[in-house]
Amino acid sequence: MKALTYTALALILAGQAHARDYGQQGTVWPVIEPDLLQQIHARLKHLEASGETARLNEGLKRRTIARVKRPTPVAGIVAASAMRRWNFDPTITVEADIRDDKGRVIMAQGTRVNPLDTVPLRAPLVFLDGDDTAQVDWAARRFAGTTAKFILVNGAPLDLMKARQRRFYFDQGGKLTERFGIRAVPATVEQQGRVLLVTEQAIRPKPGQQP
Repeated sequence: MKALTYTALALILAGQAHARDYGQQGTVWPVIEPDLLQQIHARLKHLEASGETARLNEGLKRRTIARVKRPTPVAGIVAASAMRRWNFDPTITVEADIRDDKGRVIMAQGTRVNPLDTVPLRAPLVFLDGDDTAQVDWAARRFAGTTAKFILVNGAPLDLMKARQRRFYFDQGGKLTERFGIRAVPATVEQQGRVLLVTEQAIRPKPGQQP
């Protein structure tokens, strides 16, 4: 019994020894690294005081206005040198059941849907190079008196709106021309029943041909 008592006492004393504060060991230096947020704040104050912030903002403003006036041209589109025509079927296949808010299936997986059955293309889409006056003149004559939508793949839509007194759009990022497979302009997209008729129209004679 006494042996157990001595053993327990020894363990307690040992634990106290391990918990002893040995004080400072070695040299300790204060943290002198500057605060990151304070650095950022000081840098911003310097930029503002020096006028650099105003110059950066003005540069961003000029670039934004320039991009609005003349968006990035759609890459890979050329002037049509021959007529090319094909049908584009917009039909899609539903990949998963579509349900209403009560969980009822309103369109089953595998159903084929043609958007033109419910949302017809009410006006032709006309794709043009806005820097090519011949193309713009051709479109203006060909679709005079219609609600055709003129969509640029290159050029300055705002300047053309002012000069031509009609709305011009721009195929930002080439999403529409890529979707329809258009590689040359002028090109038109018109509804023919349950498909869309896409036409790349050459408006200049081939070399050696009479206009």
